[in-house]
Amino acid sequence: MSEKSFGTKLAPNIQFCFLGNEYKQLHPKDNSKCRGEMLAPLFQMSKAVVENESLTDSLSILLKIMREDMGVLKGMINLYNSKTGKIFIHDSIGLSEEEENRGIYSIGEGITGKVVETGEPIVVPKISEEPVFLNRTKSLTERGEDISFVCIPILHGKKVLGAISIERKCANPKSLKHDVEMLGVIAAMIAQAVELYLLENEERHFFKLENERLKLALKEKFHPANIIGNSKPMCEVYCLIDKIAKTKTTVLILGESGVGKELVANAIHYNSMEANGPFVIFNCAALPESIIESELFGHEKGAFTGADKIRKGRFEEADGGTIFIDEIGELSLPMQAKLLRVLQERTFERIGGNKPIKVDIRVIAATNKDLMRMVEEGAFREDLYYRLNVFPIMIPPLRERGSDVIILAEHFVSKFVKRFNKEIKRISTTVQEMLLAYSWPGNVRELENVIERAIILSEDNVVHGYNLPLSLQTPIFSSTSFKSDLTTKLESVEYEMIVEALTNHKGNMSLASQELGLTRRMLGLRMAKFGLNYKKFR
Repeated sequence: MSEKSFGTKLAPNIQFCFLGNEYKQLHPKDNSKCRGEMLAPLFQMSKAVVENESLTDSLSILLKIMREDMGVLKGMINLYNSKTGKIFIHDSIGLSEEEENRGIYSIGEGITGKVVETGEPIVVPKISEEPVFLNRTKSLTERGEDISFVCIPILHGKKVLGAISIERKCANPKSLKHDVEMLGVIAAMIAQAVELYLLENEERHFFKLENERLKLALKEKFHPANIIGNSKPMCEVYCLIDKIAKTKTTVLILGESGVGKELVANAIHYNSMEANGPFVIFNCAALPESIIESELFGHEKGAFTGADKIRKGRFEEADGGTIFIDEIGELSLPMQAKLLRVLQERTFERIGGNKPIKVDIRVIAATNKDLMRMVEEGAFREDLYYRLNVFPIMIPPLRERGSDVIILAEHFVSKFVKRFNKEIKRISTTVQEMLLAYSWPGNVRELENVIERAIILSEDNVVHGYNLPLSLQTPIFSSTSFKSDLTTKLESVEYEMIVEALTNHKGNMSLASQELGLTRRMLGLRMAKFGLNYKKFR
């Protein structure tokens, strides 16, 4: 096996041995002694490979040899997935999980990619002088140090399965010849176990990555631009929107007041083939019963006192597009009967007219009421219910949407910061806890109002707990409503500062007390007053 060296060529006739913390040049007759020191760990690895061919067992011994016998700073075992075309870090020493996840290469990319591409080892005596070294893991922060890098391929026959690489401090680049030899022996030992592992797991790993890619693509595809939130219940709503938008089927949107039913109707229309047509909104609860019929169906000139000209109704205005009928549970039984005909035949007459008007529209209805119960009570027509309930979409209440609360809050902060020309940089940890703990009976609409109020009240660049209404604040503060406003606010500030300090220092009370200018005992007493436990912040 030949070696490629970036920057410095190795002297082929010089042997070195790693003794203690440095490499020593060996006299030819001492060579057997150096190799002898490595026989025990190599025998352990050989035994593990022969006995069970387990890659996990083999690599645990390999990493132990790297750490204890070779004295490397960092070591990586990279495997090549031929289905994805990517080289990834399977195991390592000296790297965090986050650094491992960043260490993904394509064939020919960086030192590791070139080794897998060519099947030849590469030695870099000094990383700081080698532009080809990518530092993809971002684990090497001090490029000025004399760090050497050795990367050798894992070969089974002529097939490249991956690579083994190490980083070490090394004063004499020629001593890296010994590393190449040692890693070459190790790579040959584990090659069969690596191939078996890849045969068993390559396809599974490929499907896992493909599944994650498709999920992300579907999430982007189904996520309407006008709706905020990534929770599982909302992703299900997005999928339903995507399916129904391709048809003209009648939709019934259900959900509590303030959940954003109009936004869903809007998303359905603007993702449909009728997106260029009109989107007409009609709220049944906003108008008195006496004029609802005229608003929906229009009237002829002279149909009643004051009807001095022909007027088109909402159905006629929505021709070629979508009509959104909100709060449909508020319609009277006579109006329900007239609406039923429009749903069945897409035909109606204006008030005072006898000429049928045919329209090409999609009807989307919404309500926060239990229509089935209204049918049982005789307050809603059963035939109309089944006409509307062709494709129901249930919008989850905000309390069931988890972290969407924080995402929405940040969205509203951005919105009102622009409106009020204020500089708010973040929502405090205490406020986030309060927002997540609250039940939100008014849903998204209530959250929007709460954030608007908080932005108005904020006096610095942070939204604090005391900027929120008392109903949202922790039970400690809501129970102090009998106290003066000043006392309540002071306790809110104290609580928030303690929570922020504990959060910043991951529950370390000593560091938190230093930040707050308190003794550890004083901090403990104040935490006890508010029922706080440092373990919660670890």
